Amino acid sequence: MSSPFLTARWEHVLLLNYVAPRDLLMPLVPRGTELDPWRGECLISLVAFLFLDTRVRGFAVPGHRDFEEVNLRFYVRRRGPDGEWRRAVVFIREFVPRRAIAWVARWLYNEPYAAAPMSHAHAIDSESGGRVQYGWEYEGRAFTLSATVTGPPRALVPGSEAEFITEHYWGYTRQRDGGTIEYRVEHPSWRVWMPDTASFAGSGTALYGTAFGQLLTGAPQSAFLAEGSAVRVHAGNGIEA
Repeated sequence: MSSPFLTARWEHVLLLNYVAPRDLLMPLVPRGTELDPWRGECLISLVAFLFLDTRVRGFAVPGHRDFEEVNLRFYVRRRGPDGEWRRAVVFIREFVPRRAIAWVARWLYNEPYAAAPMSHAHAIDSESGGRVQYGWEYEGRAFTLSATVTGPPRALVPGSEAEFITEHYWGYTRQRDGGTIEYRVEHPSWRVWMPDTASFAGSGTALYGTAFGQLLTGAPQSAFLAEGSAVRVHAGNGIEA
């Protein structure tokens, strides 16, 4: 396999998961892939985490190594050349605090990035747990995503929803010409906390439009806080539909 395009650490990955109507997601499914349901239900995840020690082709860009990201994503799959399923994520929208990162991602890869002022406040350790909170502003509105956890994180249970959510190791992105780019993400299996509390505050409609915003007004079906790890993201390639 080729050397990675991007390396970093993803830490304190908070995921709030909601059931979404299949008809809402179908227009967003990249060509050559299909929805990947969890026990018959299509899920979307509101995700926040820290990007740390970010390097592109081995080089760190000053002022762009450590930052927050918040994204809304859903899940698809595609058969690989070996006949095995490639389980993947598709992003509905991604927010980062650096305009240059958002611009490059949009221009080079057609990823749905936007720039917004962002912050985080973490008071957590791997033995006793604690609290994580991510905040950002967009078009004059404030948003937060937060959770509290107790005790140490645990290994993923095989076949669990947490394993399904966190172990999608591919990404697909629709291109301007209607084609699809596929890329691989490598990281070890993460340990996770099951939060005591987890919440999103703000207008989901302002971020993602009415249909997705309405889904985010209720309590999530599930929530997980992953410890995170080093990650390697490989360059994308076009696929045959």
